[in-house]
Amino acid sequence: MKSLMLEEAFSAPDWVAVHINENAGRYRTVGAILREHATRNVVTVARGSSDHAASYFSYLAAVRGGNLVTSLPMSLLTLYNAPIPADGLIAVSISQSGRSPDLIAPIKRFRDGGGKTVALVNDIASPLAEASEWAIPLHAGPERSVAATKSFICSLVGSAALVAAWCDDDSFMQQLKTLPGALHDARTQDWSVAVDVLKASQRIMVIGRGTGLAIAQEAALKFKETCAIQAEAFSGAEVKHGPMALVDDGYPMLIFAPRGPAQEGLRDLAKEMRVRGALVLLAAPSDVPERDLTLTTTANEDLDPIAAVQSFYMMVEKLARTRGYDPDKPRHLNKVTSTL
Repeated sequence: MKSLMLEEAFSAPDWVAVHINENAGRYRTVGAILREHATRNVVTVARGSSDHAASYFSYLAAVRGGNLVTSLPMSLLTLYNAPIPADGLIAVSISQSGRSPDLIAPIKRFRDGGGKTVALVNDIASPLAEASEWAIPLHAGPERSVAATKSFICSLVGSAALVAAWCDDDSFMQQLKTLPGALHDARTQDWSVAVDVLKASQRIMVIGRGTGLAIAQEAALKFKETCAIQAEAFSGAEVKHGPMALVDDGYPMLIFAPRGPAQEGLRDLAKEMRVRGALVLLAAPSDVPERDLTLTTTANEDLDPIAAVQSFYMMVEKLARTRGYDPDKPRHLNKVTSTL
C-alpha cells in the first residue's frame, strides 16, 4: 500500500508546474515592489520545513542579488517584545498551513509598522495570507501527510521565483519553468542503497553547504520525524569542528554535493570521512565517479537542490516503512504546530 507521503512526494512535479504557471503575474508585481523598496533590511519568518526553505531563499537572495537576509527568531517578538523597527523592513513568511500564531503575529506587527510583508503560503485563505500585504499561493494542493513534501518543494520553487523576480532576472525565471521535467527524472533515481545502509541506523549526520545546506536540514528533519533516526544537519565547513568528535567506525553520513562552488570541498570531505571510518553516502551528479547516490541536474546549478530533495523524499519514505514506521503518522506530531 502506498503512503500518503509517497503519493504527495510523487506528485510534486505536477504541482510545481501549476505553481509556476499560475503565479507568473504575482511574482512580477511583487518583484517590482521589492526593487522599488530598495532596502537591505530583510527577514524571513518560518518554522520547521518552511524555515529550511527560508534558508534556501536567504542563500539565493545573497548569491544572486547581494541581499543579506536574516531568519527571525519569533520569540524576539512573541516573548521578549524586542523593539525591532518595521519601517523599511521586508518580511517574507513561508508556511504550508498559514495558521501558526507565531508566524502571524510578527507579520501583523511588521505590516502595521510600515514594513513590506510577503507570504508564500499553501492556504491562500489562511490567517497568515490575510495578514500579509502580498500572498503568493504555493499551489501544492491539499497536504494530507503530516510530513511535508510537495509543499516544501513548492516553497523552494517559490523562493527561487521570488528571488528571480526581485532581481528582475528573466533568464533564471525561464529556467525555473523547466523544473517539472527535472523533478520527474529526480523521482526515478534509484537510492535503494541508502535504504540498505540505513535500515538499522540510530543516528546520522547530514551534510550540505551553500544553497544545498537547506536540503541537508530538511533531510535531517525527515529522518527524525519519519524514521526515528537521530539526525543532525551541518555545513560542510562546520563539521570538522565539534561534530568531528562523534565520528567513529561505521558512523553514517549523508553528504549532498550538487554542482556549484561548494561541491569540491564536499567531495574532499567525503573522502576524508571514509578514511576516518565513517559510512558515507555521497549524493552527487552522474559525472562524480565516487558518488553513491545520483543527483539529477537542472537548468541552473542553483536549482539543483530542489531536484535533490525530490529524490531524497522517495528514499526516506521507503526507509521509514522498511524500519517499521508509518510515514503518515509520525509519533507525537500534528500538521499544525502552535508555539510562541
